[in-house]
Amino acid sequence: MTAAFPPNFSARAARADSPWIRRWNEGSAARLTLLCLPHAGGSAGFYRPWAALMPPEVELVGIQYPGREDRFDDPASADMGELVTALADAVLPLLDRPYALFGHSMGSAVAWELAHELDRRDVPGPRRLFASGRAAPGTAVTGQLNRQDDDVLCAELARLGGTSREVLDDPGLRSLVLTAVRHDYRIIETHRPAERPPLSCPIHVLTGDTDPELGEERSRDRAGGWADLTTARTEVRVFSGDHFYLTPRRREVVATVLRRLDPSLTTDDRRTWPSTP
Repeated sequence: MTAAFPPNFSARAARADSPWIRRWNEGSAARLTLLCLPHAGGSAGFYRPWAALMPPEVELVGIQYPGREDRFDDPASADMGELVTALADAVLPLLDRPYALFGHSMGSAVAWELAHELDRRDVPGPRRLFASGRAAPGTAVTGQLNRQDDDVLCAELARLGGTSREVLDDPGLRSLVLTAVRHDYRIIETHRPAERPPLSCPIHVLTGDTDPELGEERSRDRAGGWADLTTARTEVRVFSGDHFYLTPRRREVVATVLRRLDPSLTTDDRRTWPSTP
């Protein structure tokens, strides 16, 4: 993209009042924005611990989908298109500086769709797209879990990890969690990505070596399919862990992301990523 940013941005006002936006480290020194999109059933707060690891040059922004936590009463999006259209409206004023997108699991598909929606609106694309814990849209395995009963959904959450047994054993908390999960599974399981030209930004694929959704072996195949979705470089980084590897490996993940954004931001991650041409 060569288009200029839309004129007359009122970024500060939009950041203050959008229900989609959560930010924890905004400062005058920020020159990059990292937009983080959560997994199915997840919330913006999943990324809050990252704020303590962010340098002042990077503003961390978490996205809060409707239908959970303080947005529990907001209508859930009907499908991926509705979700991404509303999300693009919300984040547009934040893009007054270079930015990157990070999405985990369902969030990686949302990030990819968001990049295309912003391109459709003639907004400069992300500096980089970080896709975590899920194969590329159109190749990821989907099912009908959103139509299953609560016990089946709980079994799926247990399979993936990331949801404590205490939460699932508490009837009130279980109901809240499963409501959000069911909303999001409906979106991702009915997602049928349109054929579009590939993106032009690098895509960095992150996953856990024992992740049942995108493990080490599958990530070797065209970077889990992501290599076909960009004309730029695609890289894969495999961490030790399961689908929620990024919780125990938080420092490594953040250091990796920062180094790919700008090598001057961190010196903690010097290992080489495997590349996919």
